[in-house]
Amino acid sequence: MRMQQFKIDFVSDVSCPWCAIGLAALELALARVQGDIAATIHCQPFELNPAMAPGGQDITEHLSQKYGSTAEQQAQIRATIRQRGADVGFEFNADGRGRIYNTFDAHRLLHWAGIEQPDLQLPLKKALLLACHRDRQAMDQPSVLLEAVRLTGLDVARAQEVLERAEFSQEVREAEQLYTSSGIHSVPAVIINDRHLISGGQPVAVFEQALRQIAAEAPAA
Repeated sequence: MRMQQFKIDFVSDVSCPWCAIGLAALELALARVQGDIAATIHCQPFELNPAMAPGGQDITEHLSQKYGSTAEQQAQIRATIRQRGADVGFEFNADGRGRIYNTFDAHRLLHWAGIEQPDLQLPLKKALLLACHRDRQAMDQPSVLLEAVRLTGLDVARAQEVLERAEFSQEVREAEQLYTSSGIHSVPAVIINDRHLISGGQPVAVFEQALRQIAAEAPAA
């Protein structure tokens, strides 16, 4: 089979633990199909809580209000998430996120990285996910976001300008609207070659099987 090049849009939110699992699993699946399939991952925005106030909200309170879950149920889900993360090499904090925050500024920085240094957009995404889910950082604070920028090797001074000037706000809103209007209301959503959708933080084997099936069904050059 000839080598195939895939475009992958990874629609997700920094505050979503299943997005961290899904991204790590997708990358492992791509490693398994290396030699048959090459892919470029583009991080696309989705906000689980676009109306979240500055300073965020206690995660137990938030999930109880949103889903009606108890603290005990949430602890069980956190344990499942930690194990699923460990299976794909992503480390979750044993105490969970603590609080949940507005992530719009994180999405603006990801959009900026995708334009000005696209090869560093995915590393920035992964740095932000670790800051949120491993380090329990306040994801609406510029200092937290700029530290992820620094760790990724992007221009911190330019990133600070982006934050202070509210740059790329319209572009991010338009991208979010594009995906929600296309029927995406939960994340992660993995869109391959603008045609094929894989929903959820799937296991590595599921992603691998889907990638190989899409490749097999592609028309010959």
